[in-house]
Amino acid sequence: MPTMFRALYDWTLRLANHRHAVRSLAVVSFCESSFFPIPPDVVLVPVILQHRSRAYQIAAICTIASVLGGMVGYAIGYFLWDTVGAWVINLYGLQDKAAKFQAGFAEYGAAIILLKGLTPIPFKLVTIASGLAKFNFAMFVLTATITRAFRFFLIAFLLKKYGQPVQTFIEKRLTLIGTLLVVALVGGFAAVSLL
Repeated sequence: MPTMFRALYDWTLRLANHRHAVRSLAVVSFCESSFFPIPPDVVLVPVILQHRSRAYQIAAICTIASVLGGMVGYAIGYFLWDTVGAWVINLYGLQDKAAKFQAGFAEYGAAIILLKGLTPIPFKLVTIASGLAKFNFAMFVLTATITRAFRFFLIAFLLKKYGQPVQTFIEKRLTLIGTLLVVALVGGFAAVSLL
């Protein structure tokens, strides 16, 4: 396991130093909001650590890409539920939760988007459920922008201010950090299944 985390960490650092690092981050952020399982934070953190002077610009790009991807997720839920939407939800084993999410959006839609956008719960599930529930699109875009911007700009602020100590901490405790990331990712999916 430590070798796997080291290889992944080294890969993300190479990606962070690549001339297309920010574009790659934008692609991951976009895809995660509609179908991809890995959160953008996995790429966002090393990219900001390598380019701390551009931390807020990188966070802005990540936010915009995430919201645009969220619009695709919304469209999947709204227009393509019977084909693509149901397939994505089934892929994560959450077909029985779709109706509950849909009912929740009728009463607490904005709060669901704002809160769940900050948690390890996969954002694609929120975006697809928003479309399925036919939640007001303008309100969806507004709340998705608020929650994703808060999350990514908070990461940018912390890494810009405490970047070197954070990087040293990550490198010294790579196995622990990697394990916690896996637990958070699995926990996010588990949390949805328990709702």
